[in-house]
Amino acid sequence: MFEIEIDSNTTPEIQYQELNGQLMALLSGERDLICNAAQFSAFIMQTVADLNWSGFYFARSKELVLGPYVGKVACTRIPFGRGVCGAAAQTKETQRIEDVYAFEGHIACDSASASEVVIPIIVDGHLIGVFDMDSPKTGRFSEVDQAGLERLVETFVAATDFGWSF
Repeated sequence: MFEIEIDSNTTPEIQYQELNGQLMALLSGERDLICNAAQFSAFIMQTVADLNWSGFYFARSKELVLGPYVGKVACTRIPFGRGVCGAAAQTKETQRIEDVYAFEGHIACDSASASEVVIPIIVDGHLIGVFDMDSPKTGRFSEVDQAGLERLVETFVAATDFGWSF
């Protein structure tokens, strides 16, 4: 059984470094996209406080299609440019939104979500999809969280075979 340990007496930066090492161990030896995406979604949900949704949307033509996630039932398809996930897909830049209800065009899949961070997944210059995290707390995600989460997504990408997804 894989055990996740977080030292709450350290800084958030150190906690993200520790989580990255644990994520590397969790994904070690497995390259399958769906398996790793499911494990990564669960890992984030277990280790990052104050989340109510954690998961993937994969790029298909000019829309995002729901992938492995942990949370309530979600939107199944999101056009590029629509909502926070669509903005991340269109701009290929992380979107960190303190108050989703102040974000023009926000898609409310879960009315309990108050803040969101969405990280685009880029492999060999191609947008593969986005990794989305929602929180019921306004302003939940700091710059430190964004940097730490982006690093965790990089570790996921490095551990995963995306060959069949292009």
